[in-house]
Amino acid sequence: MVKIRLKRLGYKKNPSYRIVAIDSRSKREGAPIEELGYYNPKTKEMKLNVERAKSRLSQGAQASETVMYLINNANADGTLNYKKTETKKLSKKAQAKLEQEKANAETAAAETEAPAEANA
Repeated sequence: MVKIRLKRLGYKKNPSYRIVAIDSRSKREGAPIEELGYYNPKTKEMKLNVERAKSRLSQGAQASETVMYLINNANADGTLNYKKTETKKLSKKAQAKLEQEKANAETAAAETEAPAEANA
């Protein structure tokens, strides 16, 4: 069975991967049937031949979970469509203060709406 999976390259603690179509019985760094592109998880840099990957999938190849994610999120030119989500980590004091401000804003909004409804 043909699988589309990642082939690890790079030195210790600095991985980069090639996206390859390979026989499922061969080892991770074995000789691939076809190289479809590359992916660097540290820099989120990717180049993928999407057309060839989809044709391999239509021929019955099984993609690994990570490769399926990369194929689905690839742009038309084969680059990764990566959206970085920025989350702020707040201390417990800051979280409590933020919740208090939200509660105050909600009560103020409710008070402004109540007199308007009474006048009508």
